[in-house]
Amino acid sequence: MATAKPALGIVLALATALALGSCGGGDKKDASAAPKSRQTVTAATIVLTALPRVVTASGTVSAWEEVPVGAESGGMVATAVYVDEGSYIRQGQPMVQMNDALLRAQMRQQEASVQSARANLARDAAALERAQELKGRGFLSQASLDTALANQRASEANVAAAQASLSETRTRLSQATIRAPVSGQVMSRNVTRGQIVTAGTELFRVVRDGRLELDAQVPETDLPLIRAGQTALITAEQSGQTTGTVRIVTPGVDRQTRLGVARVTLTSGSGLKAGNFARAEIDVGASPALVVPAAAIVFREGKPGVYVIGTNDAVRFVPVATGARAGQLIAVTGAVQAGQRVVINGAGFLGEGDLVTVGTATPAPAQTAAQPTAQPTATNRN
Repeated sequence: MATAKPALGIVLALATALALGSCGGGDKKDASAAPKSRQTVTAATIVLTALPRVVTASGTVSAWEEVPVGAESGGMVATAVYVDEGSYIRQGQPMVQMNDALLRAQMRQQEASVQSARANLARDAAALERAQELKGRGFLSQASLDTALANQRASEANVAAAQASLSETRTRLSQATIRAPVSGQVMSRNVTRGQIVTAGTELFRVVRDGRLELDAQVPETDLPLIRAGQTALITAEQSGQTTGTVRIVTPGVDRQTRLGVARVTLTSGSGLKAGNFARAEIDVGASPALVVPAAAIVFREGKPGVYVIGTNDAVRFVPVATGARAGQLIAVTGAVQAGQRVVINGAGFLGEGDLVTVGTATPAPAQTAAQPTAQPTATNRN
């Protein structure tokens, strides 16, 4: 009897362990069979629409056309300077007066030479006429007639030479007054009163018509989108915002920076000055693009993307590249297509394969008439 009691205890212990083991296995099976929890989110549909596109560039403000002004005749002293830097001038307006006393004396002398030459011409012309009359009557030899004719032609040449010298002096005299070749604004002045002016030396630099333009540096990938006549919004810290128009796009691209140049003509009264730094937002027109609300963009491992809702309400992360914005909408490119639904609110808390329930969406921001709209969907899937 003493031997039977331990055996009975061992059997009872084994039975208890088996019962407990069977109960534990049942709990694991039930836990695995429990459904996953769902997160309630809002969603929007990816829309293909014409989205306004803007190319952003920056550069330096420069003159549309800089005209150097110099002296054509040299060796004279500047007796008066009529304009200064920043002055607005009209074409033909006097800018510098040089000492022309010597030229005026030469002109009076040459005017007298012209009168003397004309008098000699009149005398020789009368002599030729008499010689021709006498030759016709037989009282004058042919040699005498030839001499009279030669004298008359020499007098004509002397008159022409005297008139040419007078014209040259008059031209030099007019050059003693340096006049504005074009209308515009004086950007620099390099002459003072009393200075001996040398021919060809730059005395002024004038911005033609006062027109300025922005030399906008554009990446080569965006350069084909820009055309002459497109409008641009110019922003500068010195003068705020102004508008402009693309005048020309240069055909070349810098080999080092891979940047091209779009020359944007600034509107008058912009407040900008040559040498200022400014940024341009060039409106290149609308182009088809897939757009989603900006709130749908999330970052995973430093890369932007969206959570696309599948047919079984499971989400998957799709990397995208973002583009132009229009209000609360943003253009995306990647492995997405129009009609797919993406998560908006709650996207930052999701993981790959999570199940979601699309709840009531918050109202979308109001869009302007020029901007496309993409309203979030609000479907109850409880």
